[in-house]
Amino acid sequence: MNVSRQILLVGFLFGAVLTSCQQGTAPESAVSYEQLDSLLDDRFNFIVANDLGRNGYYDQKIIAERMGELAENTDIEFVAAAGDVHHFEGVASVEDPLWMTNYELIYSHPELMIEWLPVLGNHEYRGNTQAVIDYSQVSRRWCMPDRYYAKSYQLDDSATLKLIFIDTTPLIDKYREESEESYHDVAAQDIDRQLHWLDSTLCASNETWKVVIGHHPIYAQTSKDDVERENLQQRVDPLLRKYGVDLYVCGHIHNFQHIKPEGSHVDYVVNTAGSLSRKVSPVEGTVFCSSETGFSVISASDKNLKLYMLDKDCNILHTVERSK
Repeated sequence: MNVSRQILLVGFLFGAVLTSCQQGTAPESAVSYEQLDSLLDDRFNFIVANDLGRNGYYDQKIIAERMGELAENTDIEFVAAAGDVHHFEGVASVEDPLWMTNYELIYSHPELMIEWLPVLGNHEYRGNTQAVIDYSQVSRRWCMPDRYYAKSYQLDDSATLKLIFIDTTPLIDKYREESEESYHDVAAQDIDRQLHWLDSTLCASNETWKVVIGHHPIYAQTSKDDVERENLQQRVDPLLRKYGVDLYVCGHIHNFQHIKPEGSHVDYVVNTAGSLSRKVSPVEGTVFCSSETGFSVISASDKNLKLYMLDKDCNILHTVERSK
């Protein structure tokens, strides 16, 4: 095939992908940092970023800089890191050079020297997961008290926010079956203990807003094994529905997706990769999808909870909104 025909074919295939997910072909609104700041002003805001660790390659450095510029121009409380900060084999120890090349030297903007609240992704489980937790003793901004944990925040005199961070890899049978050869300490994790903790934590929560953050999606369009979603639909989703969770936010799929399945009050959000993305198309329940790289900002007040999906230029691609 000659070069011109190859270009035409690539253009056709790329156009077909965009057509299959038309909602993601253009920004919802192109905004400056000042305009975005006006949307986030006098609200409780934090960044969600995941699937990052590419040693600065692809779009990682660009997006890291955008995250810092956004934090410089508005009030960002912390970064929720929804897994796979380290590709591909996790880290070996707290002294692994990947901490510098994947994280410290990339997210070096002064305004990103704030708390990072991480969860483990499947790639962390290919290495030393305890080292990921223990890095909290090395870095002042890396704040990971355990494999799963919860945080509560007072937004104002009347509104509160509950963030619940879960460890999804051990909740998926596929990884447990491959634990000896690839995902080393997955099988050692107690599924029932984590689910009991999640149940009791949600049951005791009376906050205005409830957001659960994990690495793997409960609903998503992806070529990855169906068992990943099926296990979380069986084990996690009933608790989210039972206790009135507003948002479930994850990564893993390397694209933006907002899915609202029939019969569920939960908004399920896949946050795109902060480095290298993948193609996406809509499925049943898809509200929006896009193959752009970028990150998200969650913004809360007493009246509403919003999640802004931002591309690598900080344009708003899509907004997820919950109101009381």
